[in-house]
Formats: sequence, structure tokens, C-alpha cells
Amino acid sequence: MMRRIAFVLVMVLLVQGCVPAQTVDGVPQTVNEATQTTVQPPPPAVTNTPLPTGTPAPVILESSPTPQPFVRITAEGGNIFIRRGPGTQYNQIGILYDGMSADVIAQDVLSRWVQVSVPGSEATGWVSVQTRFASVQGDLKSLPNFTFTEWFLPAFVVNCTEHDLVLEPGGIDLYNLFTHSQSLNEQQVDPGLYTVHDLYLPGAPEIQKINVKEGMTVYITVNGLGNFHFCP
Repeated sequence: MMRRIAFVLVMVLLVQGCVPAQTVDGVPQTVNEATQTTVQPPPPAVTNTPLPTGTPAPVILESSPTPQPFVRITAEGGNIFIRRGPGTQYNQIGILYDGMSADVIAQDVLSRWVQVSVPGSEATGWVSVQTRFASVQGDLKSLPNFTFTEWFLPAFVVNCTEHDLVLEPGGIDLYNLFTHSQSLNEQQVDPGLYTVHDLYLPGAPEIQKINVKEGMTVYITVNGLGNFHFCP
């Protein structure tokens, strides 16, 4: 009897030390609670994702500018005035001295004047190709046409004396105020430097020099004898 009771106790202890069987895919599995451990899943693998690279900006190739035709003008045998506009009525802004050259930029469509770079400066001006002192190298027809739209300001010289006068260069007559006061004692002239001579006196002596600019009126008030006269 005592052996049977001991056997029953042993069996009870054996049953309590084990957990109920689990079934995996239909096969009974027995897991011992004393030795059961939790297995953590491995951390996800770290992958290096390449950073997006910027799209390179498109390269814009600039077209080469059309080369300026080679045209030059040279003063030969004399000097050439460089003027503000294409005409002798504009102010002088420079001189091409004998043997000096300038690059030609454009030509005026209404006259035989060309636009040039003033030597030694960044300014531009105009010279005539009609003068016998101008020698052109290159083809003027290859240059762009240019229309100068700024009109010149007229300049005048008035004789206020009782003697007839003349301006040089040009042989411009200025009759005396008393006999030709209506018109002939006044002349429109091109801007420039002039010498005034008294025609009333023998040898037409020089009275004075005048520098005439655009928009200016110059009054001659002293004759070759030194007599002063007011202009009306």
C-alpha cells in the first residue's frame, strides 16, 4: 500500500514539472518552462542609401559675336577734324593728324561721313571721307549703316563795325553794319577757329581770332583801327 502511494506522488510531481505539449505542424512538442528563452529577431540590416545628387545645370554655349569688319581711315598729307556729328556744322571734338589712323565703326546713310573711335579715348566721332586728306583701308560697304538723328545747333558771326571784314579760312565776307545791316553783316558759319581781317585797311590786317562753337553768336565790335562799336 505504501509503495502505491509513493508511486502516485512521484507521478504527480513529474506531471507538474512539465508544461502541456504543443503541436507544431501536427507533431506534439514539449517545452520545459525552466529552460525556455525568448529569442529576439536580429536587427534589420543597415544599408547605405546613396544621397541623391543634384542634376548638373545645362551648359549654355554663347555664340561668338560677328567680327567687326576691318576698316580704317588715315590722314595723309594733312589733318582731318573729328566732329560730333556727320557734318561740318557740328563741333570739333578731335583731330586726326597727318599720318594718324582711326578704326571705322559705321557709316552715315545720308552722307559721306563715317563714325570712328577717337584715338586715345573711349569717345566716338565723325570724319568725312570726301576730303583729299582721307585714305580708307577696307570696304566701307561692309560696315553697318547709322543714322545720326541729333540736329546741329547753328552758329553765327556778326560784324558790328563800320568796316567790311572777312573770316579766314573760308573767305567769309562780313559787310559793315551801316550799309548792310539787314543781312550781310551776319553769316552762319561752321564751328571752328577763325581769324578776322579788316578789308577797309591796306593789307587787310588781322583784328582778332575767334573760336566759334555750336549754338554761339560771336559779335565783332572792334575794327582794324581799334575803334569800338556797340551792336544794336
